[in-house]
Amino acid sequence: MYDKSAFVIKENPIILGMESSCDETACAVLSGRKILSSRIISSAAEQAKYGGVVPEIASRMHTEAVDEVCRLALADAGLKPSDIDCVAATYGAGLLGALLVGLSFSKALAYSLNVPFIAVNHIRGHISAAYLDKPDLKPPFITLLASGGHTAILYTSSFTKFEVLAATSDDAAGEAFDKCARVLGLPYPGGPSVQKLAEGGAPTVKFPSALVKNSASLRFSYSGLKTAVINYCHNAEQRGEQLNAADVAASFQCAAIDPLVKKTVELARRYNVKTVTAGGGVIANEYLRRTLSAACRRAGLALVLPEKKYCTDNAAMIASEGLNQYMAGNFSDLDINAAAAIPL
Repeated sequence: MYDKSAFVIKENPIILGMESSCDETACAVLSGRKILSSRIISSAAEQAKYGGVVPEIASRMHTEAVDEVCRLALADAGLKPSDIDCVAATYGAGLLGALLVGLSFSKALAYSLNVPFIAVNHIRGHISAAYLDKPDLKPPFITLLASGGHTAILYTSSFTKFEVLAATSDDAAGEAFDKCARVLGLPYPGGPSVQKLAEGGAPTVKFPSALVKNSASLRFSYSGLKTAVINYCHNAEQRGEQLNAADVAASFQCAAIDPLVKKTVELARRYNVKTVTAGGGVIANEYLRRTLSAACRRAGLALVLPEKKYCTDNAAMIASEGLNQYMAGNFSDLDINAAAAIPL
C-alpha cells in the first residue's frame, strides 16, 4: 500500500524521471545530481510533416514509447527497477493526452515498487536543469526562463521556492520563434531554424522590442513582435519586393532576446545576487547564450548555463527537480491528475 508518511528519505537517492509534456518521451536516472542515463524517443520528425505538434499523434507515440524509453534508461544506468528510490514525472503544463501517458506510467511504477512518487511542475524542471550543470549550486539566484510555453525572470530563494519577477503578458518567446519560422517558410522546430538563418543575416529591420515600452516595466510582450514580423513579410510580398529572410530572422532574434538579457542582469543587480541561471528550450539559442554570457561577464555575475540538450525537454531536469522535492519530503498522492496549464 502506498503510504507517503512511511517513506524514509535517503541521503543520495536513485531517482527515475519521466517527461512526456509535448513530443518527447524521455526517461532519465539520477544518483543524487549525477546523471546515470538520459534517453529520449522523439516524435519530432513525424510532427514536422504537419508543421507543428499534433496532440493526438504525440499521445499515441508516447503510448508506444514510454515503456521502451524507461527500459533503455535503466539499462544505460546498469540498474534494475528495484534499485529505484523515487519516481518523478511531469504532471503539467503541457498537452493533456501526452502528460497522462507519462504520468500514469510513472504512478503505476512507483506504486509497484512502493517508493515515493513526485509530480513535477515542468517549469520547475527547467529551473532545476541548472543543478545538472553545477551540482553544488545553491540558491539564491536569478533564473531566466524562456520556453515555448513560458517566458519569465525568477528569483529562486531556495531549492523549492521561487518568485516571479518579470513575465510575458501574452505569447512566450518560444512560441514567437515558431511563428516567425512559419512565416519565413522554415521547417519545424522553428527555434533552431530561425537561429541558423539569422547567422547569415544582420539586424537591419526595426521590429518592436519584446519589452513593454515603460523603462521600469517588468512585462514582456511577444504578440506585437510576432505580428510585426508577419506584417513585414506579407507587405513585402504584396509589393513584390525581394525579402532578405536572413536579415528578418536576425532582426527578430535581437528584438526577442536582447530585452530578456538586459532585464535578467538588471534584476540580478537589484536583488544583489551573484549568480544567474537559465532554463527552457530558447536557452539553447546560440545568440542568447553568447549575449547572456557577455552581459553577465561585464556585470561580474556567475552564469550557469545547462548543456543545450538539457535546455530542451528532457527527463534529467525532471529528476533533478524531483530530488529537490524528495529531500524536502514533498511526496505526491497517486490520485494527482495531469494539468494542461499550471500557473508559474
